[in-house]
Amino acid sequence: MFAVIQTGGKQYKVANGDVIRVEKLAGEAGGSVVLDQVLMVGEKIGAPLVDGAKVVAEVVAQARGPKLIVFKKRRRQSSRRKNGHRQDITILRITDITAG
Repeated sequence: MFAVIQTGGKQYKVANGDVIRVEKLAGEAGGSVVLDQVLMVGEKIGAPLVDGAKVVAEVVAQARGPKLIVFKKRRRQSSRRKNGHRQDITILRITDITAG
């Protein structure tokens, strides 16, 4: 069985045992997180959410994403700016999907 969940403003298609990388969620490694914004479970589609459905995931690690370079340049103005950014992420392993 699979489900479509929403977290961090993004949607993910998940199944039991999947490992996904999402934007930072509260919780320590080894703990569990309940994701209750379930948009779809199997063939059941929510409007917009499926009532009573939830996805339970185990927090594998709290990590940081790759470094991105933000470079802005204004031509003919001798103006340029360089910044770096690393997003905090949470790595989750899906353990249970409940249809509700």
